[in-house]
Amino acid sequence: MQKRILSLLVDNTAGVLSRISGLFSRRGYNIDSLSAGVTADERFSRMTVVCSGDALILEQITKQLAKLVDVRDIKILEPENSVSRELVLVKVAAKPTEREGVMTIANIFRANIIDVGKESMVIELTGSKSKLSAFIDLLDEYEILELARTGITGLSRGADDVRYF
Repeated sequence: MQKRILSLLVDNTAGVLSRISGLFSRRGYNIDSLSAGVTADERFSRMTVVCSGDALILEQITKQLAKLVDVRDIKILEPENSVSRELVLVKVAAKPTEREGVMTIANIFRANIIDVGKESMVIELTGSKSKLSAFIDLLDEYEILELARTGITGLSRGADDVRYF
């Protein structure tokens, strides 16, 4: 099974997300992750969709998405020709005596401590999926109270190294 990261430029209108996710559900495909947000031009949004399947299914997904009226452009984000990141926020139980250990792990990964409470800390980390997983694994010795991951978002490098549909 292969993974494909698709960067979709879509109209920023009501129901776009529903139509795109509906295409996946009608055909029985799974979305591994999805992130969306407005672009520099507020008329458009950028969606990053990670999906998996064999080569035929991935091509079918890409071609079906290209047929949707709201979809203006699709780029396949190949690892060598793109930049992709994921964000994780982790709330860790940390009494004052435990904070130094948590801060050491955060510093190793260049994570930011964005909130400190009496009994907890919130840490923000951006990077590859493997970097985030390694970070979370090291925090296993502490109690993770809450965790939120954004899913992958990405952009292509340059203008010529991209496959368009």
